[in-house]
Amino acid sequence: MAVLVCGGAGYIGSHCVYDLIEKGEKVIVVDNLQTGHIDSVHKEAIFYHGDTRNIDFLNSVFLRHDIEAVIHFAANSLVGESMTEPLKYFDNNVYGMEILLKAMASNGVNKIVFSSSAAVYGEPKSIPIKESDLTEPTNPYGETKLAMEKMMKWVDTAHGIKYVSLRYFNVAGAHPNGLIGEDHNPETHLIPLVLQVPLNKREKIYVYGNDYSTKDGTCIRDYIHVMDLINAHLLALKYLREGNESDIFNLGNGLGFTVNEIVEAAEKVIGNPIAKETTGRRLGDPAILVASSEKAKNILGWVPQYTEIKDIISSAWEFHRNHVNGYEK
Repeated sequence: MAVLVCGGAGYIGSHCVYDLIEKGEKVIVVDNLQTGHIDSVHKEAIFYHGDTRNIDFLNSVFLRHDIEAVIHFAANSLVGESMTEPLKYFDNNVYGMEILLKAMASNGVNKIVFSSSAAVYGEPKSIPIKESDLTEPTNPYGETKLAMEKMMKWVDTAHGIKYVSLRYFNVAGAHPNGLIGEDHNPETHLIPLVLQVPLNKREKIYVYGNDYSTKDGTCIRDYIHVMDLINAHLLALKYLREGNESDIFNLGNGLGFTVNEIVEAAEKVIGNPIAKETTGRRLGDPAILVASSEKAKNILGWVPQYTEIKDIISSAWEFHRNHVNGYEK
């Protein structure tokens, strides 16, 4: 039996593939390489270059292999881009999920672990955010992730495809082996953007607003190490294999760090100051986004190992300083 990883050449997906193979799983990877990197795919994985929106392609993969479960990462994920190109996001994310579930149903595959997002909540009404909180996305990206969750819910009712949806916040860090890490173009995530400054790829880091109601006036965000995130995906797969019902879980460290704390921690990791400039707030940036992960800890048995932000940044730095231009050779 094999596990199919959709989007397995992407940042998070590639880490999942490595972990699955290290634990003795047979892994099939499907990726259209729109944003993924073939160099990040584990050499023992079976790779297919193709799109989840192509039903004939997916059926051919299911027919070739005895696939037990799917872990689904494939999606467009830039919030800003989703505001200007919403149809691109509904096409790739929602339609992609429709075709994937259709292929799963017709090929008798009844387990899926889904990479969702805290963007489904929109502006939080209370902190920490719980799974039972209102879901009112404020951008098309979050809207598509919520639509994908609802689609799985009704397909479960109709076809018995059980799912676990993992809603996570800011993912950072890299694999301990230093071979794979975060490589986006354009880069939009804070920690790799901060690390671009000492790598001379960026003159300085911009801090958007210092007048929020937080300890130092800058926004607070919940950061989770990519390996802790992958551990949760594997626990979710185990949960489904044990015959449990479909469910949704938040993933985060539950603490939260300010933008200034991220920069300061990065300075300690690299041993040098990092140039920064404070500018005005960005429209729609909430002051605090922190998750409650108690449900995942209680039901899945998830225990994050990287709770210090310095350790998260240190693993990212190890990858970036050895891959200054990402996976480019």
